[in-house]
Amino acid sequence: MTTMARTSTGLAYPDRFYAAASYAGLDGSLSSNNNDVSSRFSNEVALILYALYQQATIGPCDVPKPSSWNPVEQSKWKSWQQLGNMATTEAMRLFVKILEEEDPGWYSRASNFVLEPTIDVQMNTISAENGSLVQTQDKDVISEGLGSVVIYDTWISPPITGQHPKARYQHGAAVVQEKMYIYGGNHNGRYLGDLHVLDFRSWTWSNVGTKAVESPSPVNIAPCAAHSLIPWGNKLLSIAGHMKDPSETIQVKAFDLQTGTWSMLKTYGKPPVSRGGQSVNLVGTTLVIFGGQGANRTLLNDLYILDLETMTWDEIDVAGVAPSPRSDHAAAVHAERYLLVFGGSSHATFFNDLHVLDLQTMEWSKPAQLGELPTPRAGHAGVTIGENWFIAGGGDNKSGASKTIVLNMSSFVWSVVTSVEGTVPLASEGLSLVVGSLKGYDILVSFGGYNGRYNCEVNILNPSCKLNLQSNITEAPSAVHNATNPTRDLRSEFEIGQGKIREIVMDNVDSKPTISECEKTNERIIATLKVEEQELESSLSEEKLQSLQLKQQVLEAETRNTELYKELQSVRGQLGTEQSRCFKLEVEVAELRQKLQTMETLEKELEFLQRLKAASEQAALNAKQRQGSSGVWGWLAGNPPEHTAIDDNA
Repeated sequence: MTTMARTSTGLAYPDRFYAAASYAGLDGSLSSNNNDVSSRFSNEVALILYALYQQATIGPCDVPKPSSWNPVEQSKWKSWQQLGNMATTEAMRLFVKILEEEDPGWYSRASNFVLEPTIDVQMNTISAENGSLVQTQDKDVISEGLGSVVIYDTWISPPITGQHPKARYQHGAAVVQEKMYIYGGNHNGRYLGDLHVLDFRSWTWSNVGTKAVESPSPVNIAPCAAHSLIPWGNKLLSIAGHMKDPSETIQVKAFDLQTGTWSMLKTYGKPPVSRGGQSVNLVGTTLVIFGGQGANRTLLNDLYILDLETMTWDEIDVAGVAPSPRSDHAAAVHAERYLLVFGGSSHATFFNDLHVLDLQTMEWSKPAQLGELPTPRAGHAGVTIGENWFIAGGGDNKSGASKTIVLNMSSFVWSVVTSVEGTVPLASEGLSLVVGSLKGYDILVSFGGYNGRYNCEVNILNPSCKLNLQSNITEAPSAVHNATNPTRDLRSEFEIGQGKIREIVMDNVDSKPTISECEKTNERIIATLKVEEQELESSLSEEKLQSLQLKQQVLEAETRNTELYKELQSVRGQLGTEQSRCFKLEVEVAELRQKLQTMETLEKELEFLQRLKAASEQAALNAKQRQGSSGVWGWLAGNPPEHTAIDDNA
């Protein structure tokens, strides 16, 4: 069923931003006290509006941090500095959205404005009961022109013109400059090779005429399905996929959006084997390819990286427990560092597990999932907006997944965005999901799928502020851990946290019931955060006291250490003296040992000489005795003594 919604056109940007800034009382001066803002809004909101105004009118914060101890100026500076390189247009829109949340009637009360003209817009919504189109209540409608109808957290079918693409599933989808390109897919077992584009500004389909690049050897661009379509500069890259005549390795095809020509890109290194149903994610200038099903129906869980600057393949050896081999899973990149893989199927099993790969350490992990865990599924599609990973569709070959779910990639908490029932495209396998633009705001856009029949319908969903509030509620308890660091600026971080809560709000001054609901939710969250702030301040005071005690202990330890060091130096001096004495004693001992050895030698020589002397004396004695005895008997025998003869000779 269709319905007509009364909507207002409003001022276009940047006029709408300047009108809101004038109403809020901001003059853009860095040194301004912003009395009008602080008197009209809470301190937290005033800081957020100030930072967004500075970002929109001046740009990123490049002024030095205030040197004074004025906490207000420091908080203002930090709020502005935390916005980083946020684009001017985004800052303008967030400024207006927060103002509308805080003061829904600001536009009608502002001076120098005229009443907005109203228009009637035709719209369809999908029933959560049976999947049929039903009437939408005016209180949920936000519109700024034909084809830009938004129902928060509800899938709707916008009015689309032009020739719709052929119904299909397992196709590729990518967004370039507010246009969604659809390439390939499967219809009744036949692979498709056509390319279509949906312009989000006019919501009009058109067929993109394509041709192969002219070359001496013509390039055959074969139709495919279960491939991945990645935008890269002014090109669309089609990676892998099932084909009628599969190649041995993955092919990388490129479509030039300017020339309208297809070409086959030459790669280097060892490419992965041909496959389909894999995940391909762009991280910087590289593509990360995981899993899939080979041409011979072999399930894979390998990991490859393709450097788009050098077109070189590299197979990665990873640590940890990798996901089991699977295909038709979904993957997302968080903070340009973590690859998240969810779901998929083997030949007999459907998964609902979640795995995380740290792209710096190349290590797999399996975090604990919180919240309402999803049912096992394959053939689903997912996109990321900030820290939220939205997943739609998929199934288990028995029924389609009816719930559109979202995962906060920082806390790993699952939430249900919405649910549909019946045979509707949102409960299909092989659908595509991209992030589109509705008047500058991010929306989810789904196309195609198979749930017993092939679909070619387009549905859109605009996430509400509730998702961001739920995410921040979950992350708030983790702030208690931050209180252990006494150097953190608790007040400023609390105020920045308030800003994160308000990042996505509604863009319509006439939808008061929805805005009021978000305001109440925000008030509850702010109250919760204030309680946590008090707890954190108490914890911080305790930590500061403990820090002072530790500093005193460290000072005492340093004093004791100094005394011990002096004693050590004294002992070392004494030890040096004793070592010198020992050395001298060792020299003396050596000399004495040498003298002792000399004395022993002399004693031996003396003993030898004494023996010689004794022997000589004994010989002389013996000689005398023989002489005395031989003189008497010699005379008798007529032999004179020898000495007489000797004396005569002399």
